[in-house]
Amino acid sequence: MHTKLTISRLKPEDKEAATRIFEISITDAFEQEGLGDLREDIQHEIEGKSKLVLSSLSGDHPDTFFMLAKLDGTAAGTISFGPCGEDIRVCTGGELDGTGELGSLYVLPQFQGQGVGSALIKSMAAWLKRQGIQQFCLDSGYKRAQQRWLRKFGAPYKTIQDYWGLGNDHMIWLCDVKDYIETAQ
Repeated sequence: MHTKLTISRLKPEDKEAATRIFEISITDAFEQEGLGDLREDIQHEIEGKSKLVLSSLSGDHPDTFFMLAKLDGTAAGTISFGPCGEDIRVCTGGELDGTGELGSLYVLPQFQGQGVGSALIKSMAAWLKRQGIQQFCLDSGYKRAQQRWLRKFGAPYKTIQDYWGLGNDHMIWLCDVKDYIETAQ
């Protein structure tokens, strides 16, 4: 049983742990969606997230901020905030371009269902509030994640039917920061 959850800004010495979280969690997400055979897509997603971590740490991407969750000192999950990604820009016709995106929310499978993701969201919301940011958006094409986000964030701002192929929709949420900080620690 894990007892101590800590969340802090991702530091240079955390980049390998973040990459490991991406490798395991992204692969697991694809497999859970029945897409485990899309090895090239999985690798592309992992590399994209890892490069974003490196560029945010190096200062090349100063508009992207990462946090890392640890359970009893073991890296368990990540979250980021930065400019809207391409899928959100395309799917909304640029409507949310001025709204930052909460992204890279990945929790290692063995730590899922233990409140790590919720704690990451609350910590990021508290940080956003301190920055004077009032809204964020997020998106998902993973059906399992969409079910969690529907419970947590309610109806999506926009649903794009069959975006990822027949029966595979893409959902985008627009959220108020204040709704996620009341219980932040």
